[in-house]
Amino acid sequence: MELHSQRFVAEILDPRKGFEPARKEVELRRDPLTGQSCRILPRGSLPRPERQDLEEMARSSRESCPFCGERVEEVTPRLPAEVWPDGRIRVGEAVLFPNLVPYAKWSSVSIYSPGRHLLPIGQITPGLMEDNLAAQAVFIRAVRAHDPDSVWASINANFLPPSGSSILHPHLQGAVNPTPTTVQRLLAEQPEGLLEAYLEAELAGGRGLGSTGPIAWVAAFAPVGPAEIRALVPGVASPEEMDDHLLGELARGLCLALGLYDELGFQSFNLACYGGPAGGGGPPLFVRLVARACFGPLLRSDVMWSERLHWEAATDVRPEEVARIGRRRFA
Repeated sequence: MELHSQRFVAEILDPRKGFEPARKEVELRRDPLTGQSCRILPRGSLPRPERQDLEEMARSSRESCPFCGERVEEVTPRLPAEVWPDGRIRVGEAVLFPNLVPYAKWSSVSIYSPGRHLLPIGQITPGLMEDNLAAQAVFIRAVRAHDPDSVWASINANFLPPSGSSILHPHLQGAVNPTPTTVQRLLAEQPEGLLEAYLEAELAGGRGLGSTGPIAWVAAFAPVGPAEIRALVPGVASPEEMDDHLLGELARGLCLALGLYDELGFQSFNLACYGGPAGGGGPPLFVRLVARACFGPLLRSDVMWSERLHWEAATDVRPEEVARIGRRRFA
């Protein structure tokens, strides 16, 4: 597999240097899995993420948070009894319940803990992550047993407001649908073995971070945003097929990746874990994380017309630099 890129030079007369000619290189890269392209900008083209006062955000939102303490029992919905008799799924500190906003036919929210309203990314432990992932896997299995036609499952996250989250309290979201999302469909349409070949190409290109058990982690050649990290979970196509060992290794890898984001100055991220229908011979389970940030006093988002409408990221965080720094953690 070839990872295609194209370089070109932009030239301006720079007012910061007396209008002398200035040349800057831009690299266009294309994702071989989805066809989506991105632009790698010169280092320093975009402002660095500004750390927000999460403690103050937590203080101002804790009293009205529906996921805190006993309010979880009072104000969050319950699963139908025929899906889960207890109404809510609990694994360790994690609590799962239906999403009030139906992003899918079967849509769930799972909080890491009712007692953890503030949980910065650098403080999420593998144990907390594993319990939360496990709660989502239990949910997907229960839904699949009740509704066999809903075969497209995913585990996702919006973490803090820059990622699109409307609630500060940290949580995951599950989705189970009878039809695939756009990216699930694109991955399912790829020839058998393409994802594995892609992973090998990333590793050969020096973007490997390391492994957690059988799961290999890489910095994406053509990221959809700052510092996108990807992984393949071998032997399974859907989240509900992961056993305790794979859940633990996935949780450990996610926490290593989030620690890297924290080191790079990011506080927020998006996550998606998706593949094909369980046992259907489709693509293996694919894991993607991307850092999210806001910049400046008006909290400028890191998503603009290029990302939203052209489906093309523009980032000055080079994947090779992400891999270089990240390898220390995965080692």
